[in-house]
Amino acid sequence: MMRFFRAIFDAILPQKARVARTQTYTLKDLELSPTTHEAYGVQITTLMSYRTKAVEDLIRALKYDGAKHASHALAEALGEYLQEEIAHIKLFSSKSVLLVPISLHSERLRERGFNQIEVVLNALPEEFKNGKLTTLSPRTLTRIRNTPQQTRLSRNERLKNVEGAFAVSDEKTLQDTHVILIDDVTTTGATLSSAAQTLKKTGVSFSMIALARA
Repeated sequence: MMRFFRAIFDAILPQKARVARTQTYTLKDLELSPTTHEAYGVQITTLMSYRTKAVEDLIRALKYDGAKHASHALAEALGEYLQEEIAHIKLFSSKSVLLVPISLHSERLRERGFNQIEVVLNALPEEFKNGKLTTLSPRTLTRIRNTPQQTRLSRNERLKNVEGAFAVSDEKTLQDTHVILIDDVTTTGATLSSAAQTLKKTGVSFSMIALARA
């Protein structure tokens, strides 16, 4: 009976239903299962599947409904993975680690009011932001072209669409660092690949993470 009423609620008020559901999700619901795949010649690690209902709900509630509390469950999943990733990096390097979100163009940022992946990073525990483990560096990478939405583009069109879309704000800040570049959702990997090409030009070492793969 509860499922019946929930289905009706979802059909009548899908946005409110989604936001309501996000308040009940735990880390277990997200089915954290990191996997690495290659896209356009770069390695991308994805932490969850966008097909998992809880993952889709949380990302959509944050991105489209402005439900910023949804960032906490996503940050918990990200933090659990980052603990292992950072430990692995520091086994082989003494470089400081920067957490860098994929940036939005200033026009898109004004429209939405926030960068959803930056909200997730800000929800991480302080040691991921203040330099104890890593340093949050949201202005390292800037989006210099306001590219059209990727949703309806083919794989090749997506890569061309975001070509040259990013720039490093100050290369000096990347000296003796390892960058972990983070996005919320990846489909073909075109956006992260474009950002990777920009970072490669600076000579900085980096790795890339997407919370979910669609």
